[in-house]
Amino acid sequence: MTVRPVVKRTARAVLLDGEDLVLIKRVKPGVDPYWVTPGGGVEPEDATVVEALHREVHEELGAKITDVVPCFVDTVEHIGADGGATGVKVQYFFVCRLVSMDLEQRHGPEMEQPCGSYEIVRIPFTRVGIASVHLVPLSLRHYLDGNIEGVLALLDTDLG
Repeated sequence: MTVRPVVKRTARAVLLDGEDLVLIKRVKPGVDPYWVTPGGGVEPEDATVVEALHREVHEELGAKITDVVPCFVDTVEHIGADGGATGVKVQYFFVCRLVSMDLEQRHGPEMEQPCGSYEIVRIPFTRVGIASVHLVPLSLRHYLDGNIEGVLALLDTDLG
């Protein structure tokens, strides 16, 4: 069996605020708008993927989260920029709840040197809500569409 090297890892939040899913609408010059879950790359200084998730959610939303539970993993081919390492990018998705959000606390590269705009939006965490936006990656959109009840069940207090 050939195992492809993992050359990049990301931590992303399927972030619920009440009955809404919190997303970021990305608008870049020359690209149709698309929506992503908050999160980003795991950095060498992050002790764990979950620590990276907390850091990224705070950078992008000025937010604090709780009830962090793994819910989905996406693996895609990745070719590093400028001849960097080639292998796969593993995206870890965690369902979690929003505790607080202060947009004045947003910071990091997305805020300091933006490429286009980052608009925070809420959509109903329903099949209709998910279908109303161009959520990427497509694999996440399909997963959520087929597993809304299961994702919510991951936050049940008796899960352990």
